[in-house]
Amino acid sequence: MILVSGLTKYYGEVRAIEDVSFTASRGQVLGFLGPNGAGKTTTIRILVGFMPATRGAAIVEGLDVFKEAKELRRIIGYLPENPPLYQDMSVTAYLKFAGRIKGMSGKEISRALEGVLEKCSITEVASRPIRHLSKGYRQRVGLAQAFIHNPPVLFLDEPTLGLDPRQTFEIRGLIKDLSLDRTVVLSTHILPEVAQICDRVVIINEGRVVVEKGLEELTKGATLEEVFLRYISQEPGERESSREGPSPV
Repeated sequence: MILVSGLTKYYGEVRAIEDVSFTASRGQVLGFLGPNGAGKTTTIRILVGFMPATRGAAIVEGLDVFKEAKELRRIIGYLPENPPLYQDMSVTAYLKFAGRIKGMSGKEISRALEGVLEKCSITEVASRPIRHLSKGYRQRVGLAQAFIHNPPVLFLDEPTLGLDPRQTFEIRGLIKDLSLDRTVVLSTHILPEVAQICDRVVIINEGRVVVEKGLEELTKGATLEEVFLRYISQEPGERESSREGPSPV
């Protein structure tokens, strides 16, 4: 479960996000949408404990994002847009390393390794150095490290970036499967991806959330593309009726 309330971030006098609020429940894939520069990546980096907020509150799986960041990083999975992979390591060595820094024992890593290699379709390249992998395979390795420790919450920033159509189809199916017993926040600019696998949608524009609704309700009588374009074109005064009130943090 994720509860976000009034999240605001300034870089000096430059506002990145302001008053960002939304919720996401277990078993749900939340699509986090917005134009380039809207504040998606900033919001996610705050929620995974990568950077502090200027003000606001956020609770992830009962942990205060700002007061319990160390504990938080152990129980979430995070795939950034450009995964921080160690190029000289083999895939297996890297995933074992990722498991260790997330607090897994050797036995836990051994039990989990085969499963994540298979689920991400990287078994055949498990012994190869990461630097010899294609961009698509590197993206899959990044996804594998995000959930090797079976976290209850996953934050995925452009998870299908660089994948071919078949790989994209497989990863979308995997994300949907992973959401059955956890919360998934999916940041992407690919609207069909959201339409296929998300249950709920948050659209952010110019640093502010402009709509938060269930996908089915949001797209009644219109395509997601039409809805997206309409909401990012709204003037600030038009936004009040577009929000569902989030649960208090």
